[in-house]
Amino acid sequence: HWRPVSASTAMLELFGRANSINVRKVLWLADELDLALVHHGGDGTPLDRSELLALNPNALIPVIRDDGRVLWESNTICRYLAAREGRTDLLPAEPMPRARVEQWMDWQATELNDAWRYAFMATVRRSPAHTDATAITASVQAWNHAMGILERQIRSAGGPYVLGTGFTVADIVLGLSVHRWFAAPIERPVLPAVSDYYAILSERPAFLRHGRNGMP
Repeated sequence: HWRPVSASTAMLELFGRANSINVRKVLWLADELDLALVHHGGDGTPLDRSELLALNPNALIPVIRDDGRVLWESNTICRYLAAREGRTDLLPAEPMPRARVEQWMDWQATELNDAWRYAFMATVRRSPAHTDATAITASVQAWNHAMGILERQIRSAGGPYVLGTGFTVADIVLGLSVHRWFAAPIERPVLPAVSDYYAILSERPAFLRHGRNGMP
């Protein structure tokens, strides 16, 4: 399984706190790939902002450094690591199957994230900048609508995963978002396929370690 190691024995480094949903994508995938990595900030120690800026001009996490080469954007990192390891089961080599995986990864990063952001910041993070009741209600409605799209996709693909019978990188990025939806204190519709999806993901030890581990 995934294991943190010292900088002297691994060339793959991850920068970012472990409670970030985007860092957890990389941690979960690294576990699935049985990759050793150095995790800077994994113990909760804040990263030096000047060092982070030198790695990523947006000063956002996660960032990886692979044998001195830097890469940022969580979904891009996940695609890179799966391809690096030759895991065509997780990220197909053929253009259309790969594009379908990437389509759902991109949907998670755009449509789904945009839907839940305000409600999550208000109800889970208790952000003082996110207290508008109308905006919270609208965000919850948009979030539930997006999860309805995911419900229909799982059903149409035949399940149990987003694209059918095979577990892919898309399930890593979406699985973390599904956990966040179930963990948030909001009103949710009953979505049987999404519930079954959450249950089957929860059979994966790496998801329990890095996803369904109490952190929404």
